[in-house]
Amino acid sequence: MKQRDLQLMQEMGLTYWQVRKPDFFPDREVPAIDLPETCKLLFVCDDPLDEQDRWLFGRILLSMKLTPEQALLLPSSATELIREHHLTWCWQAGCTAPHPAGCQLLTSVPLKQMHTHPSAKKALWQQICSYDN
Repeated sequence: MKQRDLQLMQEMGLTYWQVRKPDFFPDREVPAIDLPETCKLLFVCDDPLDEQDRWLFGRILLSMKLTPEQALLLPSSATELIREHHLTWCWQAGCTAPHPAGCQLLTSVPLKQMHTHPSAKKALWQQICSYDN
């Protein structure tokens, strides 16, 4: 990809992209994602979050004694690209993907379903508490 194209993508706020037909580029370098040291929770979700989902996500972070600055959202297709990390948690919501080694794995239904299913919130909370013991 040309430098100009990369610059345009960065200006649009696109920091991650995926080649649809990688076979056309056999010599391409596979990108790697290095997470910042401040990132303690990786939220893996393929669904876009609306305002209500973001509110619930923030409340769950607070219950885990984390701030939004300590969390990062990635689609499941990007998890295999993670190289450097200092994660404590990897939370997969409504999807499954390889998770980074050395962190505690949480799984749940998508956040959209948690709004109407208190049992899903309870199941997630029980997972979180099980790591405290």
